[in-house]
Amino acid sequence: MKEKLIKVGISIGDMNGIGLEIILKTFDDHQILELCTPIIFASNKLVSFQKKHFNTNTNFQGIETASAALEGKLNVVNCWKDTPTVAFGQETEEGGRYAFLSLQAAVEALKKGEIDVLVTAPINKNNIQQEEFHFPGHTDYLAKELEGNSLMFMVSEELKVGLLTDHIPLKDVSESITETLIIEKARLMHESLIKDFRLQRPKIAVLGINPHCGDKGVIGSEDDEVLRPALKKLYFDENILVFGPFAADSFFGSQTYRNYDAVLAPYHDQGLIAFKTLAFGSGVNFTAGLSKVRTSPDHGTAYEIAGKGIADPESFRHAIFMALDAFRNREEYAELTQNPLKVRTLEADKDK
Repeated sequence: MKEKLIKVGISIGDMNGIGLEIILKTFDDHQILELCTPIIFASNKLVSFQKKHFNTNTNFQGIETASAALEGKLNVVNCWKDTPTVAFGQETEEGGRYAFLSLQAAVEALKKGEIDVLVTAPINKNNIQQEEFHFPGHTDYLAKELEGNSLMFMVSEELKVGLLTDHIPLKDVSESITETLIIEKARLMHESLIKDFRLQRPKIAVLGINPHCGDKGVIGSEDDEVLRPALKKLYFDENILVFGPFAADSFFGSQTYRNYDAVLAPYHDQGLIAFKTLAFGSGVNFTAGLSKVRTSPDHGTAYEIAGKGIADPESFRHAIFMALDAFRNREEYAELTQNPLKVRTLEADKDK
C-alpha cells in the first residue's frame, strides 16, 4: 500500500515581498510533489497573478478546504474572494492584512489536523499588526495558538542556534534572562534535538550574557549570578549536557561550535549574526517546543528585490525538507517510546 504523503501547509507571508515567488519556484521542481502534498493558503487570483508575473511553469489546483487537497498537485485554498493590489517592494496595509489571513487559515487547518506541518513565508512584522495579531513575529503567535512554550531555533546542516530571548529590545535582555527562562529554553532545545533531530545525547553550548562572560564581575554579574547556577542545575540535576558559558566573541571564529550539537545564545543578534554569516541561504527557522512542526526560511520579505524574479528559493526549499524530516522523526520517536522495553536487573532475575 502506498504511504500517505505528508500534507504541508504554506502561508504566503507579505504578498509584496518574495514569499510567493520562492514558493512557486520551489514547486517548479515537480519531483517534490512525490514527497509531500503542498497546500498554499491564499487565493487562486493572487497565485495566478504572481505565477504570470514570474513566468513560472508551476501549475496548481484550486480547492475550498485543505481537506480536499489532491496528492501529486500543488493545491491552493481560496481563503478570500477579494483581489488585493500587489505592490512589490512596498509596505502596505493590504500586504499585512492578507499575510495574516493566510497565516490564520493555515494555523486553523493545522489545529484541525487538515495539514500535518506548517511552513511560513516571511511577514513584515510592522504591517501585520492588528487586533488579532499583536506579536513580534510568527513564533509568539504560534505559541499562543498551539498553547505551547516555544524556542526560536535556527538550523542548518552545520550549525544549530537557539535563543533565550528573541524579538525584544536589547535594553530589556539582561532583566529578561532568569534562571527559570534558561532552564525552560535549555529543556526545549534538548527535547527538540532528541525528538526532531534524532540525537540521543545532545551536547549544548551556552554563550555568555556579557562580554567575556563578565570577567568575574568586572563587566557584569549576570553570568556568575544567573547563568552559571542554572547550567549547573541542568547538568547535575536533570542530566542535560549543557556547557559554558562561552565568550561569544571568539566562539564561532575559533570553530568551537563544531564540538557541540547546538548553541544557546542569550539574545537575537548575538546568535543570528553568526548563524546568518555561516549558513545564510541554507538555514531554516525552526520553532521548537510546539505540538506541531513549523519551519520558515532564514530571511525576511526582501522588499529590495521583490518582483524582480531574482529571489533564491533555496532556504524555503530547505524549510520544506526540514519540516518533512522533523514530522517523520517525531512519529518515529513516539512509536519507539510508546511501549519501551522494561529493564530488569540481574538481581531481580536471581530472585525468581
